[in-house]
Amino acid sequence: MKIATFNINNINRRLPNLLRWLKSAKPDVVSLQELKASDAEFPAAAIEKAGYGAVWQGQKTWNGVAILARKAEPVLIRTALPGDAGDHEARYIEAAVRGIVVTSLYLPNGNPQPGPKFDYKLAWFKRLRAHAAKLLKQDVPVVLAGDYNVAPDTFDIYPTRSWDKDALIQPKSRAAFKALVDQGWCDAIRTLHPDRQMFTFWDYKRNRWPRDAGLRLDHLLLSPQVAPRLSKAGIDRDIRGEDGASDHAPAWVVLK
Repeated sequence: MKIATFNINNINRRLPNLLRWLKSAKPDVVSLQELKASDAEFPAAAIEKAGYGAVWQGQKTWNGVAILARKAEPVLIRTALPGDAGDHEARYIEAAVRGIVVTSLYLPNGNPQPGPKFDYKLAWFKRLRAHAAKLLKQDVPVVLAGDYNVAPDTFDIYPTRSWDKDALIQPKSRAAFKALVDQGWCDAIRTLHPDRQMFTFWDYKRNRWPRDAGLRLDHLLLSPQVAPRLSKAGIDRDIRGEDGASDHAPAWVVLK
């Protein structure tokens, strides 16, 4: 079973890219972020024609998350992260697919920091940890997939000082991610590739893709019920080099 996460950065603009990748990679489950489309604008017909069922939570212009399932219909569980009824940003969706609970989450970027946007990022992380702890207590197989907007370690960013003040690599951001993983989650890519520098995001600016000046921001965290099934993990980085590509590449795991 192949599960992927992909920040598509505008699903309608990148739809040809997405459809080509679905056809070639054949993931069984896909978590998408940054749809940048309202519910009505989601390209459901094209996704269905490609052989995927889908659930989504859209938002015009910004955010938006979805879960796709190959030759199956995801069973929707929730469309918001618990803990703040006043938070209406489309950043979280959760569904069951073939016996596994899968999320698509789009954690706040947090810039500029310090400030209210960074405070929102840390508060969102706190809510995520609370919900993740409840999922662990339920003793069910879970994959927390999505764009976490955190490079967890210095190894997860190319050698540079230009991002030092960015929210993506702040000590508080990294500590929040570590606290989540330390609940008992398995960071799939780092577990299977402990010594290999792997990136999922290359900014459009400053020629960062040709220079391989990337960061690892997109993660798949496996619950203890799923982690023993982990057999492969990787990043389809070539997708980033296509014409009209998202600034992210798909990250994926294969469960045996």
